[in-house]
Amino acid sequence: MTDGDTNLPTIERRLGLQIWSIENMKMVPVPEKAYGTFFEGDCYVILHSKRTSRGTAVDLHYWIGKDSSQDEQGAAAVYVTQLDAALRGSPVQHREVQGHESETFQSYFRSGIIYKKGGVASGFKHVETNMYNIKRLLHVKGKKHVSATEVALSWDSFNKGDVFLLDLGKVLIQWNGPNCSIAEKSRGLALARSIRDSERGGRAQIGIVDNEKDSPDLIKIMKMVLGERRGELREAIPDTKADELQKANVRLYHVYEKDSDLVVQEIATRPLTQDLLQHEDCYILDQGGFKIYVWRGKASNQEEKKAAFTRAVGFIQAKGYSPSTNIEVINDGAESAMFKQLFQRWTEKDETQGLGKVYTVGKTAKVEQVKFDTVQLHARPELAAEQRMVDDASGNIEVWRIEDLQMQPVDPKTYGQFYGGDCYLVLYTYLRSGRPHYVLYMWQGRHASVDEITACALNAIELDKKHGDEAVQVRVTMGKEPAHFLAIFKGRLIIYEGGTSRAQKSTPEPAIRLFQVRGTNEMNTKATEVPARASSLNSNDVFLLATNQVCYLWCGKGCSGDEREMAKMVADIVSRRDKHTILEGQEPAEFWEALGGKAPYASEKRFQEQITHYQPRLFECSNQTGRFIMTEVVDFCQEDLDEDDVMLLDTWEEIFLWVGKASNAYERNEAVASAKEYLKTHPAGRDLATPIILVKQGCEPLNFTGWFNAWDPYKWSDGKSYEEMKNCLGDVSALSEITVDLNNISLSKRTISMTNLAGSNTSGASPEYKSHFNHDDSSSYADSSTYNNSSPYTVPNGSGVYSREVLMNKTVDELPEGVDPTKKEFYLSDADFHEIFGKSKEEFYQMPKWKQQNEKKQCGLF
Repeated sequence: MTDGDTNLPTIERRLGLQIWSIENMKMVPVPEKAYGTFFEGDCYVILHSKRTSRGTAVDLHYWIGKDSSQDEQGAAAVYVTQLDAALRGSPVQHREVQGHESETFQSYFRSGIIYKKGGVASGFKHVETNMYNIKRLLHVKGKKHVSATEVALSWDSFNKGDVFLLDLGKVLIQWNGPNCSIAEKSRGLALARSIRDSERGGRAQIGIVDNEKDSPDLIKIMKMVLGERRGELREAIPDTKADELQKANVRLYHVYEKDSDLVVQEIATRPLTQDLLQHEDCYILDQGGFKIYVWRGKASNQEEKKAAFTRAVGFIQAKGYSPSTNIEVINDGAESAMFKQLFQRWTEKDETQGLGKVYTVGKTAKVEQVKFDTVQLHARPELAAEQRMVDDASGNIEVWRIEDLQMQPVDPKTYGQFYGGDCYLVLYTYLRSGRPHYVLYMWQGRHASVDEITACALNAIELDKKHGDEAVQVRVTMGKEPAHFLAIFKGRLIIYEGGTSRAQKSTPEPAIRLFQVRGTNEMNTKATEVPARASSLNSNDVFLLATNQVCYLWCGKGCSGDEREMAKMVADIVSRRDKHTILEGQEPAEFWEALGGKAPYASEKRFQEQITHYQPRLFECSNQTGRFIMTEVVDFCQEDLDEDDVMLLDTWEEIFLWVGKASNAYERNEAVASAKEYLKTHPAGRDLATPIILVKQGCEPLNFTGWFNAWDPYKWSDGKSYEEMKNCLGDVSALSEITVDLNNISLSKRTISMTNLAGSNTSGASPEYKSHFNHDDSSSYADSSTYNNSSPYTVPNGSGVYSREVLMNKTVDELPEGVDPTKKEFYLSDADFHEIFGKSKEEFYQMPKWKQQNEKKQCGLF
């Protein structure tokens, strides 16, 4: 695709990422090996395309380095506007400022973003693979989204809370601050490995300093480069992140011209509705200064569209916001998921309903539900997720009521009957792969006391412990029962407005009760008590009116035969009196008399409910700073669920909290409070009664895993922890001589016992560090003439076994003669093999091929 009037280069129409830097006001392609590395003195244009259920989603970004010129910034913005026009207005456009990039931008670079000093103007070019004449210090920040900034080669650049990478070309030393979390260390190691594998062709060695006392030799090298350290290290620098209250403060502005002047007028605040956006105009949506959106109506004029970025920047200046504020420009009909989720309802043009199930006053949405068989759910976990079903509801149920703050068993004959003055615990047990799994529902009555609600949660924790801390915990607010909860009671779920199911009832039951029955089969039926007056009726449903003499089944004109049948079943539970079926319009006088007289009620025609396909969102949760902070993970996958985190998955109708095994007690205890805070502060004005589901790592139900593409149930047993990844790097001991020439400074001219390159105390020799010193390379700064040419590591021990140093991180031409490059691990000794892989060769070769490949990759033996 080219455009003769715009100087655009040829743009390939393909999925994935394409990046250009601005050089001499032209777009110049960046080599793929350098993706994720940005010079601070330059500007870049980034194009990303991906497939979605609705076609192809295209994002266009222009990135501004902190030292870039105004001319380059202007050129990048113009190119993005021209690209948008060439792509016919389908992309979402973003303005990105170094260090303040959007979650969407950061999601393209899973290993992290590296900022380099200099730029095109200073003669710096992107580093080619296998170039080793490097000496730099990178300051690594972030847990979910990692960025590394080149800082001064000095101890003054360090602090106690972050990760730092001292990059010496063939040696990368990762220094972890004493206050770093496991996640930060893991992300730092992922970045170090990315530099090693992409920039250095896999030939650089990685050493880790977790505790300076345990890594004296690495510290010695660091001191030779950085000088002696004087004084204490600086304290950790807290990340500046927007809290949820700030993000919830959304304001919509109408942008228009009046008598040649530009007018920006505030027209609405939270919650916003889609009908505020008129196709003829442009709007600015200000998300509390956290992010600025510009929406361009289809029928707005070209000048308005072209000036979108300019107006947004002017708006930021007028509001006194930071120049680094993220800007997203959106075209009418091509809105991003994040933009749509700032609105209470968002309906696509071919649909009648917005996000989630929105019930309009006087109308009833009809939900068709099918009965699943377990095989279908297991074969299609995405179906389980969409239908919110853990299984086919054929498991075992136990129910307890909270009484005097303790659990009291409920009579099984009354299972399914819930009273608004009580709280209940419902334990559902089902078998999966021959092993029991548990779902623990905490049902909270609308009129239950605060003490009872608290006791319900505490008893749930104790009950969970009795079942090995493996239960999925679901907070259910009265009236908001999830689909699976309905299904397990087989059509017998009855919600009484008030009262209690205790033996000693403080108030007598009402003489007249009215129940609204919804549902077509045993899987989806629920009866809810409503005020016993005529205005509660609805032509689309069946109602049960129970009096001391009779029980009426009132059938609205819009109800179906299936609904009438389910109502008959419920009627037998609600009342032992005679049942009288009456049709709407044929009611006897006694019916209206029991309801206190006739009154208008909803009688509109039933409509079929349609739900916009909601794009689930994943967040990392933290409120340790005293403010509730969430970091979104865009385009998420199972890998993003970190063991030391609490993650929030929002699927609109339900909120899942995933609790990692290594998450701290504070985050675990505050998880549900965090979810409630998220709902309370959501810009769209969410329903606070939305079910909150607590899921433990390793015990994920199908309706959770179905939201993830290609879920691997064995990941938690096979995935390597930070310590295991670190141990894979190996150790160094008793090298005959090491000489590293850094700016002609010899670090050491005598024998150094490198006892701990990876920061652990095992005795094996480091494959990575030794391989660095055992291979001559014309581009290396190491003095190869000092090596012992009769190194024993290159000689087989007589039985076709080689030491790990000869095999790990070696190219085909570096391997000893006769070694099969596809089976490097085969030539390890049994002891080395077990130390590296944590299992015997026999166990390893019994694993699926893909798992073998993954482990080999992680250990440098692929």
